Formats: sequence, C-alpha cells, structure tokens
Amino acid sequence: MKRQRSLGRVALAAVAAVCSVGAFPGQAAAVGEPGPYAFDHHATTVAGAVASTDAKQLKAGSTYRSSIEPGGQLYYQVELDAASDAYVSAVAVPRLGPQEKVDYADGIKVSLQDLKGNSCGNDNDAVFGSAGYPRPIAAHATRTVKKDGIFCQSAGPYYVLIERTTKATSAQDEWGLEIRVDSEPGLKSGSAGPTEAPSSWPSASPVPPAGTAQRAEGGTGFNDAAALKPGVWDDRIKPGQTRFYRVPVGWGQQLFASADLGSSTGSGFVASALSVQLYNPVRSAVSTGYTLYDGKPKSAAPDPLPPVAYRNRYSVRDEVSGARMAGDYYLAVTLSPDVAKSFGEKEYGLTLRMSVKGTEGPPPAYAGAVPHYGTSAGESAGHGAMRLVGIAGISAGTVLVLGLGVWTLLARRRAGTVPVQQPGRQSPPQYGPPSAW
Repeated sequence: MKRQRSLGRVALAAVAAVCSVGAFPGQAAAVGEPGPYAFDHHATTVAGAVASTDAKQLKAGSTYRSSIEPGGQLYYQVELDAASDAYVSAVAVPRLGPQEKVDYADGIKVSLQDLKGNSCGNDNDAVFGSAGYPRPIAAHATRTVKKDGIFCQSAGPYYVLIERTTKATSAQDEWGLEIRVDSEPGLKSGSAGPTEAPSSWPSASPVPPAGTAQRAEGGTGFNDAAALKPGVWDDRIKPGQTRFYRVPVGWGQQLFASADLGSSTGSGFVASALSVQLYNPVRSAVSTGYTLYDGKPKSAAPDPLPPVAYRNRYSVRDEVSGARMAGDYYLAVTLSPDVAKSFGEKEYGLTLRMSVKGTEGPPPAYAGAVPHYGTSAGESAGHGAMRLVGIAGISAGTVLVLGLGVWTLLARRRAGTVPVQQPGRQSPPQYGPPSAW
C-alpha cells in the first residue's frame, strides 16, 4: 500500500509540474514557436474587477495570475501601512509566435490609487516600442513614503488599476497577467539618511569580462530565470524567443551587463533585432538596450546603473531610482522574429557578459526585518529557482504521459488488472474496476 501511495504521489507531482508550467489562455507553443512564459506555480488566480467596488484583495509578498482583454481596465485592492514602501508589478504575456501582431504603443499600465482616485505617483507603463514584436513585458507602480508626501501616505486600502492598450489592427487575444505585490519596511527613527538622490556616480563601464564562457540556459520568465554570477555565459536563442537571467547585486554594488548576438549567414537588415531589458528585484523596468542585426556580430547593453543605494529612490530617472534595493536584477533578452526572415529559423549564439563592481556593504537601518528579494542564495549558477525537475530536458507532454502512465499502472495494480506471469504458465490478464483510493 505504501508503494502504491508513493507511485500515486509521483503521478500527481508529474501532472502538477505540467500544470504549474502550463500556459495561460492561448499560450500553448506550436512547433517552431517560442515556449510559453513560466508563471509562478505558487500564484493564486484572481479575476480583475471592472468596477473598483468589486476589487479583489491582493496581499504583499504574494503573486497572482489574472488576464486582461484588449482595452481592459481592471481593479484590484491592496492594504498598505503608513511606513512601508509598496511595489506592484504586472507582467503581461501576449500570445507568442511570428503570426501575432502588436503595435508600437500596445502595452499595459499599472497604477496605485487611493480611495479618492488620486495616483500615488511613480505609475509606469510598458509598451513594445520600436521592438514591435510580442514578448513578455512588465509594468509597475510604486508608493514611496516621504516626509513631504501629499497623496497615499496613510494606512488603509488602496486600488491597483491595470489598463491595456491595443490597437485595432493588432492581435485581439486575451493576455495573461502575473501580478506581484511587495513591500519594503521604512527606516528606523533617526536613520533616514540622505533624502536626495546622488547627482553623480562612477558611470564608466569596466572592460567586459572575457575568457571561456560557461554554459547557461535562460528561462522563459522571472520565475525560472537562470541565475548567473559575474563572468561570461553562453546560450542559444531563437527568433521570437525571450530568455530571462538574473544576477544578485548587493548594497553598494554596481551592475554592468551586455548581450552579444553571434554572426550568421544570410543577408538583410533588421532594426531593433535584439532587445535587452533590465529589471530590478521588484520587477521594475530600469533600463533598455537595442541593437540592429545584419548578420555580423552585434552587442546590446542597457544603460549602467548607479551603485545600489537606498537614496536612489528619490531620483526621477528610472535607471537611478530603480537601483534602490539589493537583490536579484533580471535581464530579459529577446530576438526579433523578423531575424528568421532574412537569416533563417534557427538558433543563434548569445553571449552574456556580467560585471558587478564594488564590495557589498551593509543594508540600511530598516525598522523591520531586512527584505530579501530574489532566490539566488544557495543555488548553482545557470539554473532557475523555479525550474522544475526535468523541464530543461523533458517536454511537458513527456512528463504528462509519464504521470498518467504511472497513474494507470497504479490503478491496474489495485484492480488486479496487471497480469502476474508465473513460471511455465500462460494466463490472460483479468480486468475490473479499480478499488477506491
């Protein structure tokens, strides 16, 4: 009986693994198309409300799955205190594939509002821009507690508003949403430190790391992003595919990152062929880099960030204010599907060069527990935190067949439907309904 229960758990785990990595509406990948975004398998599914009075509650430290239609405006609700900074991010996941069309201005916007509809400021939208091809994009909203703050400084309920803009000539499919809520405690009384962002910092990029590249396998999203250390990393990327990576950056440290696209046979010219988007630990977009492609080696890099410091949050510049906390910083690298038209539908060489300058310093004097954003600690480089067993080398279909096969075998054993062959005797199998679990 214990053996049967163990087999049952294996079967259920295999099926659960497929479901957790499974795609949101319309995200099943066809042959030759990019794989679907790996949603957080711990996420709670929640429906956005058309009216604010019907908004469902979201909690800090949690991740949620939802969806949004073209032109949609969806409300959710969060409870905030009067001392912590709050962060809400939303990853929009459109259908992926060369046949899907998006416009320059298509995208989403995330806002935090008080009960009177006042914006908490630092609202952010994410659009496809000049790299006008479908890929996961993330927008965010922030509530920063300030001494001279006017709106959204008190404790109580607040609204999260997510809006989608889609041109009439773009694909009208539903988009999956992954919503994340985070909070950051305030500082101890008398430990506020500077309340202005730095006006200058070392901005000269270091010599890019060289040497033999280590193998990496980028993830499909934030949840299975490959954990990288400073150095040179080698990967492969297909047209239309987005690869996610993450690297830990401590207090006082400065991140420099770039992505090199290898040469190829063929001829042509693709504008914004390689997009490199950098996100901070709470999934706020901080800097972007693009490069064209003409078959020759190319390199793209987001603008360098200042050293990570608490005071950076007081800047109006994204690449400064985004470097406000220590933790995992994410790099999303996308290769345009148009590359396949001129240079072929194949894998292209991709080299990541990561540098982290500076010695890690102590965290600021938080009034509460020091927050830890990301899951790099204790992991080996090149493997995503949420990467499930066998996903890197086994397809979801294979795992599903394996799970159902074990399940069927277990049921037959219980019902006596699996024949037991005795020496020197041939007997037909006996079938019947399985016994109750």
